[in-house]
Order: sequence, then C-alpha cells, then structure tokens
Amino acid sequence: MRHTILVVEDDHALRDVLVRGLRDEDFDTLTAPDGATALRLATGGVAAAVLDVGLPDADGRDVCQAMRAGGFLAPVVFLTAHDRLTDRLAGFSAGGDDYLPKPFHLVELAARLRAAIKRAGPRPTAEAGDLVLDPARHGFLVHGTRVDLTPTEFRLLAALIAASGDLVRRRDLTRAAWPEGARVSDNTLDQYLTRLRRKLRDAGAGLTLSTARGVGHRLS
Repeated sequence: MRHTILVVEDDHALRDVLVRGLRDEDFDTLTAPDGATALRLATGGVAAAVLDVGLPDADGRDVCQAMRAGGFLAPVVFLTAHDRLTDRLAGFSAGGDDYLPKPFHLVELAARLRAAIKRAGPRPTAEAGDLVLDPARHGFLVHGTRVDLTPTEFRLLAALIAASGDLVRRRDLTRAAWPEGARVSDNTLDQYLTRLRRKLRDAGAGLTLSTARGVGHRLS
C-alpha cells in the first residue's frame, strides 16, 4: 500500500527534492508551500506530514497545533535547521511525532516516516476504571467528558493502560512514546508524566498515576 505524505516546505527547490525522493521510496505526495495550504490539505487521506518549522506565514509548530485541533491524527515529522533540545521539546509539545534536523538523508526521512506510520496504526479502545482511551481523537473519556492529549501523552497513557496496573519501567515508557533513537532525558519524561497526571486529576478520573522512584510508573 502506497501512503500519501503531505510535504509542507516553502523552499521550492527543497520541496521538489523531497517529492522526488519520497516517490522513489514508494510514497505518494501532496505539497503545500505555507501553513494555510497545509491546513486545507491535512485530511484523513494523508498518512503522515513532513512539516518545515520555518514557514513564511507561520511557525510550523503553530501549524501543527492547528492541524491537531482540526482533527488531524496522522504522524508529523518536523524539518528544521535547528537541533537544540529546547527546539525538539517544543516540536513534541506542539503535537509532532519526530524531529529531523537539516541537512538530512532522504532514506532516513523515509525510514522515520514508515516507523511513525507503523506506530500510529489502529489501536483497540482500552479502558481502565472509569477512563476510556479514545484512539480516534487522541484523548480519553471520563464520565462522557473528552480530554485531549498530545500524541506523546496519548502514547504514554496507552502504554500505562496496557500494563493493567502493573509497573511500567521508565525505559519502556520512553520507547513507547518517542521515536526510536530519540534523545529523551529523564526530565523530559517527568514533564510529560506531570502533565498527564494533571489532566487525569482535573478530569476527575478515579485512577492514580504513581511513581516507584527511579524504576517506573503505574496507573491504578
């Protein structure tokens, strides 16, 4: 099956290179030179998006957030000239799934897209206590109220629910929530878990995200 990739890049020459390279890797493509066009093209027929951070009309991370708010659930891989930790964290917080600094090899981009699409494959609905995981909307339901999550928060929660109350080691949570090879510090994982714990508490979920310090976490 050939997947369709939305390529959002304002540099005409680079956009053409991306299109040719992705087609050589057996992907179909749609292209957008700016954020406004990307939002129009971000539909259910797109398997993943390659999104430049430096767009002429908006920050690519803001575009990603708008795409997520509009219901776009497919993976988003950011392209950027910057590779600072703060930039990567900002990209993940905006709803991105992976982060590739320029310059890069097209075969690596294709491999990351395939891995992201595979990770984003259909997941069965899961329940824990009064909480129902909602894969279609990247969130969860508590007593009929839906709470939105970022893709990373969603993957963390899915891994915790799948453990059925057992302790999940920190390294396993990191593997479940971030792309293979991503550099994820202990502090980054803790920040995401803190936000997830807050969302569960604010929603009134009858579950507690607890910590076995230095070992792992459980939802019970």
